[in-house]
Amino acid sequence: MSLSTPATTTDLRLAKRMSRLGTETAFEVLVRARALEAQGKHIIHLEIGEPDFDTPANVVSAGVEALQQGYTHYGPSAGLPELRKAIAEDVAKSRGISVTPDEVVVVPGGKPIIFFTMLALVEENDEVIYPNPGFPIYESMINFLGAKAVPVQIREDKDFSLDVNEVREAITDRTKLIIINSPHNPTGGVVTRRDIEDLASAIGDRDIMVLSDEIYGRLLFEGEQYSIASVPGMKERTIILDGFSKTYAMTGWRMGYGVMRPDLATHMSRLMTNSNSCTATFTQRAGIEAITGSQSEPERFNEEFKKRRDVFVKGLNQLKGFSCRMPHGAFYTFPNITQTGWPSKKLADALLDQAGVAALSGTAFGAFGEGYLRFSIANSTENLMLALDRIDQWTKRNL
Repeated sequence: MSLSTPATTTDLRLAKRMSRLGTETAFEVLVRARALEAQGKHIIHLEIGEPDFDTPANVVSAGVEALQQGYTHYGPSAGLPELRKAIAEDVAKSRGISVTPDEVVVVPGGKPIIFFTMLALVEENDEVIYPNPGFPIYESMINFLGAKAVPVQIREDKDFSLDVNEVREAITDRTKLIIINSPHNPTGGVVTRRDIEDLASAIGDRDIMVLSDEIYGRLLFEGEQYSIASVPGMKERTIILDGFSKTYAMTGWRMGYGVMRPDLATHMSRLMTNSNSCTATFTQRAGIEAITGSQSEPERFNEEFKKRRDVFVKGLNQLKGFSCRMPHGAFYTFPNITQTGWPSKKLADALLDQAGVAALSGTAFGAFGEGYLRFSIANSTENLMLALDRIDQWTKRNL
């Protein structure tokens, strides 16, 4: 064949599993919002779930110092021993359980713990029970691995807690994993201690593991953060997912962790070796400071989120067609918009295109999210008030 002859174009033949891979709609909406901004439109961003605060200065300084000290090389796949020790001590104190460093695996963000848990435990055709509406990566990973996604509806009439009876009825001989998330994304609901204890009783002595997503555990406004790992007999069957992104405004630092029984932690570490090698070492040094240093900034963040929540929920409940329960944690509101007569996706699109307010459709978090929108309150009170005004003007023109 002549060197000038063009190469034959071939079709991309993806593995079938790729057709089962979902996405996180927040990033897609962000791209659309940025495109509108490029056209000169002013957009209020209430779509992305990340704190609008800067990382605390003491944590940034620790990261800079680590870079200057040469923490720019590979580290252990499971994480730096000193960070794992700090995490173990912090989790032991906050959950009232015994935790050792060999039960901790540090990963780049929270999502790897979701993925690694399922890779390590879930076979094709196994069943995984998960909250719906819920963080979309749960369902995406279940489907990607060829398991059966079994949704349990998170209901407004239960204050967006967990319907344990529905979980109990969903458990079968093929149930391998149950996912719970409290405080909950997208609703801000908090699972009560009673519901956690009842869930543990529903699981009983079955060979079922629990992935407890506690990434918003420090962002609590009312009630208590109670981990199922704290229930007697459940620690060895629980994987706690937590991290630094939400509490310490460290989303871009990419650092999360899982706490689990040591034999499972060994396999999680092997998955890290085979995928990411390790989490960046200088970010881990910053993580030590985040956990062991002053907590005044995270406490200030939480107080500010609570103030914003109060203002925004009050405003939402004054909008035509909107009604909103008071979220008890995280930094989201999840108003019911059924009285508008608009489907969730259509309404979210209209608010972005016509009102300049970026929000997410409830269906971005699963089929049971229809009839709701999710707004992130991780923006200034001034912008939140402006968003309410824009939505109010839009409803007066269109409803």
